Amino acid sequence: MRRFARLFSELDATTSTNEKVEALTRYFDEAPARDAAWAVYFLAGGKPRQVVKTGSLVGLACHMAGIAYWLFDECYQSVGDLAETISLVLPRGDEPSDVGLAEWVEDRLLPLRGMPDEEVATRVAGYLQELDALGRFLLVKLVGGGFRVGVSKLLVQRALATHAGIDAKRVAQRMMGYTDGKVLPSPERYEQLVAKAEEGVPEQPDAGQPYPFFLAHQLDLPPELFAARLGSVDEWMVEWKYDGIRGQVVKRGGRVWIWSRGEELVTERFPEIEALAQALPDGTVVDGEILVWKEGADPETGEIVDRPAPFALLQQRIGRKNLTKKILADAPVSFMAYDLLEQDGADVRGLTQKERRARLEALLAGTRFRLSPVEDAASWLEYARRRERSRELGVEGFMLKRLDAAYGTGRTKAEGLWWKWKIEPMTIDCVLVYAQPGHGRRSSVYTDYTFAVWNRAPASKEEADAVVDAIARKEPAQPDALQLVPFAKAYSGLTDEEFRMVDAVIRRNTVEKFGPVRSVKPSLVFELGFEGINRSGRHRSGIAVRFPRMLRIRSDKPLHEANTLQDLEALLGP
Repeated sequence: MRRFARLFSELDATTSTNEKVEALTRYFDEAPARDAAWAVYFLAGGKPRQVVKTGSLVGLACHMAGIAYWLFDECYQSVGDLAETISLVLPRGDEPSDVGLAEWVEDRLLPLRGMPDEEVATRVAGYLQELDALGRFLLVKLVGGGFRVGVSKLLVQRALATHAGIDAKRVAQRMMGYTDGKVLPSPERYEQLVAKAEEGVPEQPDAGQPYPFFLAHQLDLPPELFAARLGSVDEWMVEWKYDGIRGQVVKRGGRVWIWSRGEELVTERFPEIEALAQALPDGTVVDGEILVWKEGADPETGEIVDRPAPFALLQQRIGRKNLTKKILADAPVSFMAYDLLEQDGADVRGLTQKERRARLEALLAGTRFRLSPVEDAASWLEYARRRERSRELGVEGFMLKRLDAAYGTGRTKAEGLWWKWKIEPMTIDCVLVYAQPGHGRRSSVYTDYTFAVWNRAPASKEEADAVVDAIARKEPAQPDALQLVPFAKAYSGLTDEEFRMVDAVIRRNTVEKFGPVRSVKPSLVFELGFEGINRSGRHRSGIAVRFPRMLRIRSDKPLHEANTLQDLEALLGP
């Protein structure tokens, strides 16, 4: 744990990509394979399962430190991070430990699951005594299920490639599925990641292993400049961009595997796609989008529908462990195929986009797979006009793919191969009503905000001011009166300087504290952007938005001119 804690400290202390890679490489040069296997898992995004409840950790920390809950809470409010607070309030341990990361996880932490609470508390108390402040911080993050570190999977792959003296793309392919969680990290799996390979010999994937996903860059240019930047439309394939779950369907040895872009094996969640893929020949890997697709007559309007359903319906399907007949009927999934990565057992990613598309069309002819339709227009301006229909068609805009492009790995620096040309976000002006600290370097700054809109348009500035005054006096909102209704949370979009400014406003205008959360006297209006909106019975507002982010602080807009629930309803469409 000491070596891993030192690595965490080095990664947290710098924003330099090269310094992070150097620190990672040093760790892999020194760490035993058993420890390195778990380090790769956590650093690449593997999620530790919570084995100790937050309340139990707080109670244990108060008991060990000999302090009252209120004092711990005051410390928490100042520090802003639970694990850091616990690591700082505990007395110094007197039993320093040299136990490695793998032993900590496999022999100490994983067995805590299912133990009686008293036994868990006793063991964790003993473990905390063996560690310094940084080690305790990491231990609490691991047992609490909240481990994060400021390093991307790409940097981990670069460091492993440097350590092993092999191509980073080869490491990326070997790492596919490594963080799925259904198979524990092991020295054997780690050694497979860094094993030497003969130059020029293609990697032979395991039976169900997918390929690294190729990702697009965002295109933020006016269409009038496309020709200068991208060239002729004849050099590009243009497809609609669907809002689903990016996935790969793998068919090898008579079996089917379905992987999400997050490298999670999701085969059992989508039996319709698994059945569909049985018709594919062995040695086939197809890239595409998992969608809920509605076709046939709408039961309410009688209108013939043939289009993707909102992502919210797919999200409901994802969250269900048991797929009942009703769920399968209400949210039928389909796979929209748009690329071919493997054919007859051969990796075809090096072929051009044009050739892969031709092979994909021939492969799927006569099957029930959906093939992503390709648009054909004479100019970029014509594509821009068609793109205006995106929301009507239930899509997010266009994907632009060079016809001579190979299928790459990740979001590479090879810009100009794949672009996502998304429609402008929906926007709403809303009011900041709750805030809580961020994570990592922002753990002492309030950066995670909850926003609200008016339940109806205020009759006047004075009526809105009366509501704000009532909130400041902690008076509950009256059911039929004017009030602010929370509808979304966001934590991105502002600069560090803007976050610091808003943080100061929050601290001056705090009304109440609920653990790390502060309710705030309304004073700031923000323009919030989001990519989708749908009805939701789980939210007080009855509405949920997708991918909300702060676009700007509306210093020019008074509170009573912020938007309303009716404005959000209008964005839902018919």
